[in-house]
Amino acid sequence: MHPLLRFLGDHGYTVLFLFVLIEQAGLPLPAAPLLVGAGALAGIGRLDFSTCVAVGVVGCVLGDSLWYCLGRFRGGSVLRLLCRISLEPDSCVRQTEDVYTKYGPRLLLFAKFVPGLSTIATPMAGMFRLALWRFLLVDITGAFLWAGTFAFLGWVFRSEIDKLLDYMGRMGTWLGLLLGGALALHIGIKYFQRRRFYRKLRIARITPEVLKQRVDNGEELLIVDLRNPVEWPEGFIPGARLIRRDEIEVMVIPDTLEAILYCS
Repeated sequence: MHPLLRFLGDHGYTVLFLFVLIEQAGLPLPAAPLLVGAGALAGIGRLDFSTCVAVGVVGCVLGDSLWYCLGRFRGGSVLRLLCRISLEPDSCVRQTEDVYTKYGPRLLLFAKFVPGLSTIATPMAGMFRLALWRFLLVDITGAFLWAGTFAFLGWVFRSEIDKLLDYMGRMGTWLGLLLGGALALHIGIKYFQRRRFYRKLRIARITPEVLKQRVDNGEELLIVDLRNPVEWPEGFIPGARLIRRDEIEVMVIPDTLEAILYCS
């Protein structure tokens, strides 16, 4: 038996629960391979299949509930904190809000299948004031689909799981180098694009301090708030015009006014 399966078989549900909980809490510790291994062990009678799925669901819901509470009581600051570590922090907040606005609570049904999306989707549910009972209902369903899918895959391919893990072990070094190179290239491209964008934008930027001074001096300005409506209760610049994203194209700006726009 492969060492990973032996380790999982020895420590059982405790290790599975901890891996799932830590991953859902936001740390980069993949739990899906352990669910596959647990499903394979269930297929040969070492573990109970339904208990493996239940442990995965409980770990998911506990981790997700933490992010839901943070999003509900800390608001947009939590989302901005998560987006600061993304490759596109300038657009992360807006894109995430747009995705949740489009799909609503349904996003929680499949968010766990997309790396990184689950950590952001759950605080969004809290920010949008999704009722706790609805959050738990949708989140438990999504957790069941996620944990059940990977455990079922392990159960189906239990006879080949040792070969698969051995093959992944032999290919691990080359695969890691390939993925590492691709990630480095992607980060390099994003960095170059951002630097080029900032060079073009620098002449059109204004600091909050300068804007406040101009407002205090009585200058007539058109200040436009482009944030998502869910962030408006957190406060806004006095005199700013609050508009939705779909209103930008039809907004009329008088030639006599200087327009200053700000977002998250």
